[in-house]
Amino acid sequence: MIERKKQQMTRDKVSRLVNWGHWFAFFNGILAMLIGARYIGSVGYPESVIGWSYLAISTIGHFTFLAFIVYLIFIFPITLLLPYSKILRGFAAFIASMGLYALLYDTIIYDDYGIHLSPFAFDLAWQDLNALLHSTSYIITPIAIVVVELTVANFLWKRIDKIQKKQWGNKVVLFVGICFVSSHLLHIWADATNITEITRFDDAYPVSYPATARSFMENHGIDSSMQSTEYRNTKSRNLSYPISPMQCTADSQPNILVISIDSLRADMVDKVTMPFLSQYRIQNQRFMNHYTGGTDFETSMFTLMYGLQGNYSDRKEFDSTSPILTNILTQQGYQLAMFAPKSDEYIANSAMFNDIHMHTSEGRNGSADADINTINAVNAWQLNQTQPWFTLVNLTAPKDYDTPVGFLGVQTVKPHVALKPAQKVLFNQYRQSLNFIDQQLATLLDNVSDDTVVLITGTYGQVFTSNTNDARSNLSPDNVNVPLIIHWPNSHSNKINYRTSHYGIAPTLLSHVLGCTNPSTDYSSGRGLLEPNNETWVYIGDSRRFAIYQKSEITVLDRFGKYRIYDLDYNKRLDKKLSAPELIQVMREGRRLFNQ
Repeated sequence: MIERKKQQMTRDKVSRLVNWGHWFAFFNGILAMLIGARYIGSVGYPESVIGWSYLAISTIGHFTFLAFIVYLIFIFPITLLLPYSKILRGFAAFIASMGLYALLYDTIIYDDYGIHLSPFAFDLAWQDLNALLHSTSYIITPIAIVVVELTVANFLWKRIDKIQKKQWGNKVVLFVGICFVSSHLLHIWADATNITEITRFDDAYPVSYPATARSFMENHGIDSSMQSTEYRNTKSRNLSYPISPMQCTADSQPNILVISIDSLRADMVDKVTMPFLSQYRIQNQRFMNHYTGGTDFETSMFTLMYGLQGNYSDRKEFDSTSPILTNILTQQGYQLAMFAPKSDEYIANSAMFNDIHMHTSEGRNGSADADINTINAVNAWQLNQTQPWFTLVNLTAPKDYDTPVGFLGVQTVKPHVALKPAQKVLFNQYRQSLNFIDQQLATLLDNVSDDTVVLITGTYGQVFTSNTNDARSNLSPDNVNVPLIIHWPNSHSNKINYRTSHYGIAPTLLSHVLGCTNPSTDYSSGRGLLEPNNETWVYIGDSRRFAIYQKSEITVLDRFGKYRIYDLDYNKRLDKKLSAPELIQVMREGRRLFNQ
């Protein structure tokens, strides 16, 4: 009988401790929500009722769920093993404090770097600890958290019986459960209909994996292959672009012609394959170590026109923000036009080209025919212009290894790089396409006056594969090292060997042609092309996958912090840790215009 009473008392004690633990976890869920509000400031506040509604139920469901998981893993087992209230309260307060410390530290890292806490992020932040913890509040706050946790633990223990009598537990569980399930159902709908006001919060909270329409359909046996696998990262914050008002006064207004050729490798501009461009390069300013900003049209053209790192292109603000370059050109009375093959809807819908009048060309037999029509359209358009003009010409035949029907190009040669048999075929077909483009450039530039500023570059490079996805995901020098040639009126030819990139094109045109006196840091990630800079790295790619080209190595990273380091030839993977100081600079530059 006595033994049975002891067992009953033990069960009652454990039951009371379990009830206390549930309410303690719920309270910590509320504390986590308060700390988690810092994420919203980093991402940007919702702009609609539906955005606020989703954020509210998602926050309640997510942080309460996290708090309960922590309780279930760390505290509940101790409740069964050591059912002593004083020990459990102290231990639970310690675990809860550590969890909230980790969450607080994660908010700091996310606000500064845009990524959540991970071994990679922790290692990075540890080396930058002084810059991150620049306020005494990060010393006082942890102490305050411990005091609050101990106070609440004791407060709930003394009143757990009264709380249980009010029978609030089932109502709280039901409410939190509804919030959790509703947030996922709402996200499935938003994902299917591309409601970015909801989906832009996908990465805001740590350990957050909201259900998507794709996963929902796949789990229910529905083919989701037509669904987009990823949406643009549309995090919203206050954008300062430019940081200060532009001050621009030009002494003259020369015409400006920018020619961007898709898939133009720097090492393929030679006397045999591209004789005209090779000679033109010798006669003008040539940049021998130039890098594109991305390996696809959207990212590369963004870096060229805006002068900003490619990760900015994923931000919602740039869906409606025109480049400073085109803004100033329009203010100074330039006629802006772009000539390109008719391809996808990106050009028509991008704010990058809002100020530019579009001229698209079609080709019945492929992109080479479209390029011929593009060149003819440019030549005809120039004849009718009575005011200064800025023209952007995009040629695409090399991307498709295309030439016109019956085109007689250059002879087949042995590749200067090691290639597989199938790649050798692509290599020589690529040379034919470049030779065709070379002839089109001769036709175009023969009709351009010598007092026109002419800039010729590659949109991106080329790797010899017929798989477009493989080509665009390749961040090797073959795919990012492109030629850059600038013809300045009344200037001599010269050869520039220091490293340059697409980021420097907009600052160069703004300062040397349009008379802007602002420092390039007001509106660009790059520096002018005409003088060497002290930057030791070049960022290439977007926010999902990118490479950092440094002086002696190439670091390739993805959005989850996984990285690989290669030598400068991209042939050997190096067994070493990444350079944290330079990576920190890269990440801060990618958020700098949102931190003003």
